[in-house]
Amino acid sequence: MGKIIIYEHVNFQGLSKEFTTDTPNLVHLGWNDIVSSVKVIGQPWVAYKHVEYNGPFLVFEEGEYESLPKGTTNTISSLQLITDDLRNPQITLYQHVEYKGKSRIITEATNLAEDKDNDIVSSHKVQRGVWLLFENSDEIGPRYLARAHEDSWGAWGGIFIIAVIRAKLSHADCS
Repeated sequence: MGKIIIYEHVNFQGLSKEFTTDTPNLVHLGWNDIVSSVKVIGQPWVAYKHVEYNGPFLVFEEGEYESLPKGTTNTISSLQLITDDLRNPQITLYQHVEYKGKSRIITEATNLAEDKDNDIVSSHKVQRGVWLLFENSDEIGPRYLARAHEDSWGAWGGIFIIAVIRAKLSHADCS
């Protein structure tokens, strides 16, 4: 289903450890705050700054990451495998809190800063998939991981850009 291999140094150097299940606390394993590169096979993973899946996070889709983004090296304390079905993603955005006002259905990565819905989204419901929501159009700053069983994020000021997380398909999956 999914595997993540974390490395002590950039370019996949130094000690490494492989995970296939959620790991809420890397401290107990001696891997707290020492991850500098990552390989992901299969489903995406979320790497959190704090234990128990708390704090700022990074999302790693299938691939190799020879170094982590600036300021995030050696800051990972927990890992979570995304097990949600990522096929045919769909999210409904609402103008007001509590799913009220004008709504819009989104099925692909969308930059709301480029259209009429800029800064008017106050709640959402995920029907399918996992969505990475950014408050700023440059994808810097606050962000939120939205899933079907966690509908609304509460007091966010609005969303300007939405990017969907999709698992990459192997050749065998394309038949």
